[in-house]
Amino acid sequence: MRVLAAMSGGVDSAVAAARAVEAGHDVVGVHLALSRQPGTLRMGARGCCTIEDSMDARRAATHLGIPFYVWDFSERFQLDVVDDFVAEYAAGRTPNPCLRCNERIKFAALLEKALALGFDAVATGHYASILTDADGNRELHRAAAWAKDQSYVLGVLTAEQLAHAMFPLGATPSKAEVRAEAAARGLTVAQKPDSHDICFIPDGDTRGWLADRVGASEGPILDQAGERIGTHAGAAAFTVGQRKGLDLRIPSPDGRPRFVLEVRPSSNEVVVGPREALAVAELAGRRVSWAGIPPVDAEAGFACGVQVRAHGDPVPATAVLRGGELVVRPDVPLDGVAPGQSAVLYRGTRVLGQCTIDRTVSATLAAVD
Repeated sequence: MRVLAAMSGGVDSAVAAARAVEAGHDVVGVHLALSRQPGTLRMGARGCCTIEDSMDARRAATHLGIPFYVWDFSERFQLDVVDDFVAEYAAGRTPNPCLRCNERIKFAALLEKALALGFDAVATGHYASILTDADGNRELHRAAAWAKDQSYVLGVLTAEQLAHAMFPLGATPSKAEVRAEAAARGLTVAQKPDSHDICFIPDGDTRGWLADRVGASEGPILDQAGERIGTHAGAAAFTVGQRKGLDLRIPSPDGRPRFVLEVRPSSNEVVVGPREALAVAELAGRRVSWAGIPPVDAEAGFACGVQVRAHGDPVPATAVLRGGELVVRPDVPLDGVAPGQSAVLYRGTRVLGQCTIDRTVSATLAAVD
C-alpha cells in the first residue's frame, strides 16, 4: 500500500512510520505546519509543531530513507481548531482541541489530500487499534496499553476514515518499548519528551491566552441561590468542575470547598456549589458520529460504557438515539460534565461512536423528577 505517515517530530510517529516501512509499504512522511508563526524551540514538554519538531521529523524520515514533505495546514487549523476552541469557551462550553484536530485536520483535511494524491492510508503514532469483524467491517478499539490509550480522541472517526487509517503502535504494550525500539533503530527522537497540554498554548497559560482573545472583565461568582459570594476576572476562563482559582469571600456554611457548576458568558456570571451538585444523571448531544457500523439497536437503546475525558475511565451506561439526539444515562452519576466535552461510547474495547455534549441533567433534579 501507499502510506502517508503523519510525522509530528515525536518518537511515536517516528516509530509508527518505521513500522510501516518495515511492513513493506511504500511510505512517504509528512509534517503538518499548523502555525503561521511557529516557535523555534519547544518549551520543555509543552507545545508541538515547532520548527524544531519539523526538523526532528525530517531527520527521522531521512534515517528511514523515505521522502518527506511539510504541508501547510495552518489556515485550516486556525479555523477548525483554534477558532473553534475560542468560540466554545466564549459560549461557556469546554472543548477538546485534540479531538477536533483529529476530526477536522488529521482525518479530514489530511486524509482527503492523501486520497486525492493516490495514497491508500494515513498512518499516525496514536495508541489505538483497528480490528476487522467477521463481515470485514473495520472497528476502532482501545490500544493494548490502556495507560497510553488514545481511542477517546479518535472517537470522532467515521467508517470511511477508519477504512484508510493505520495505527502501527496499537498493539505495543508500553511507551518504554516504543522508546527502546526508537533507540535500537537509531532514531534521534528516542528520548524526546512527550508533548502535553494544548499545542497552540505552549506556555500553558490558558486563562491568559483566552483573555487576550475572548476578553476578560470582572464579574460575580454566585452561589446556587443567586447570592454574590465572590468575584472573577473573566467567566471564559472557568469550566464546570473547576475548584482552583475561585476568589470566594464568603465561605460555605459547612466549610466545604465549592466547585464551578455553571458558566454564563452572556451575563459574565460563574455559579458555584458543593461537589455533589456536579453529579450528572443524563447527558445528550446532536453532533453524533459512529466509529464504524452503528449499533443495530441505536434507536431502541443499548448498553455501553461512556467516557467523558481523555484520561477517564468508562462508566456503564445506556444510550439511545432519539430524534437525532444521542441521550446517555450512566448507571452511576458522573461528576463535572460540561457542554462541549465529548461523550465517547464503548462496548468492551471497541469504540462505538461519540457525541459532543449539548446538555446535561443534574442527578439532584433527576431524583426529584
